[in-house]
Amino acid sequence: MKGYLSGNRITLLKNGAEYFPALEAAFDRAREHIHLETYIYSDDETGRRIAGALIRAARRGVKVHLLIDGFGSQPLPQALLQTMREAGVRVLVYRPEISRWRLRRYRLRRLHRKLALVDAAIGFVGGINIVDDAASPDFPPRYDYAAAVEGPLVGEMFVAMRRLWNLVSWSQLRNARSRDHRRSLAVAPAGKVRARFLLRDNLRHRRAIERAYLREIGRARHEIFIANAYFLPGTRFRHALVAAAERGVRVVVLVQGRTDHPMANYAKQAFYGRLLRAGVEIYEYQKSVLHAKTAVIDGAWATVGSSNIDPFSLVLSREANVAVHDRGFANELRASMLNEIESGAVRVMPESLSSLPLYRRFLIWLSYGVVRVMMGMVNYPHGDPRR
Repeated sequence: MKGYLSGNRITLLKNGAEYFPALEAAFDRAREHIHLETYIYSDDETGRRIAGALIRAARRGVKVHLLIDGFGSQPLPQALLQTMREAGVRVLVYRPEISRWRLRRYRLRRLHRKLALVDAAIGFVGGINIVDDAASPDFPPRYDYAAAVEGPLVGEMFVAMRRLWNLVSWSQLRNARSRDHRRSLAVAPAGKVRARFLLRDNLRHRRAIERAYLREIGRARHEIFIANAYFLPGTRFRHALVAAAERGVRVVVLVQGRTDHPMANYAKQAFYGRLLRAGVEIYEYQKSVLHAKTAVIDGAWATVGSSNIDPFSLVLSREANVAVHDRGFANELRASMLNEIESGAVRVMPESLSSLPLYRRFLIWLSYGVVRVMMGMVNYPHGDPRR
């Protein structure tokens, strides 16, 4: 299949409990270079733990590059960054926030990727930021995924991450360009999995992730499972899901029940009616905060990454997903998603919409109206959610 590379090993990692130990261990094995990109980097136990691994690597001579987003990581204290820099970690900030009170479209173009790369050995792709999984020991961890990648796909990750690092360095007139002059990274096969590294940017890959979803949804014959934290699909995406359901495909969508963004939570409910009438199953996750961005289609194709199904991810932010054509990986992810639906989600029934109190309906349509204006700002086709 076009764009897919064979010879990979892809390992599913659920939540920070599996991701952070794997990431730290990979950093401690590094011998040549480390690249880490994240939207949120927090000064908490997890952030300091990962910083410690980066510092240890830099002190033994590894070229360490940390790229953080200027909005998502704005609360990160300069003291922690300075400690890393003094140890030899190269740190750059993508689009630093200067004024929080001026709304400009370019400010919405964020670095939302969550990527890591170590030597020619292993890469990580997913939705997990460098932040503690849970707000407190008594609260279940965020529900999220990452994937560890070994094999030729690591070479594509290297090219993409080095290119962005050098672009940010050049744009800020910083003397921090990567000194690795290799145009590509040759990586030996590590398995038998076919996979593709999907990027979304504002040049060559503006619609790559959305098109990958739409292509696979259009080909679906039996089942579509989607778990997505911020679900505000545009016209094309909604129509694709409706068309799949109407031709007899089981379509299951898992969205947030508990949310840290009330407006997005209310706005997404404006889409429920049309999807439910077509036969789409919608579940709201209640056990903890859903942060996953995953999908499995026909038990053969799967994706894990940073991209939400909303205008900010699909047409504005820099995003990265891995798409996998492998039944073993797809079925492992499907089983995990199904377990979370059965143990922590509540199904939205069509009759529940008609019994919503008036104030809830007002909040839903008010929130959707605000989001619709924002969609218009970014030229994202939204149409009427009832159609």
